[in-house]
Amino acid sequence: MPSSVIRYFTYDMEATTLCITFVSGMCYKYKNVPPEIYHMLKAAGSKGRYFNQHIRNKFKYKKIKYF
Repeated sequence: MPSSVIRYFTYDMEATTLCITFVSGMCYKYKNVPPEIYHMLKAAGSKGRYFNQHIRNKFKYKKIKYF
């Protein structure tokens, strides 16, 4: 389901990092994200709401790009 906040996201199982690109063009890499969090984000009806409740302010992150 499309999100009005998140443009797209990828997950590296080996490194357990979740990269999220927002519609604003901001891109962040979240570290030590369990695979279950990624799978639940993928399945969430509202990706923005899931992000705010389960990822934002819960994992260390690094801003990696601005498109």
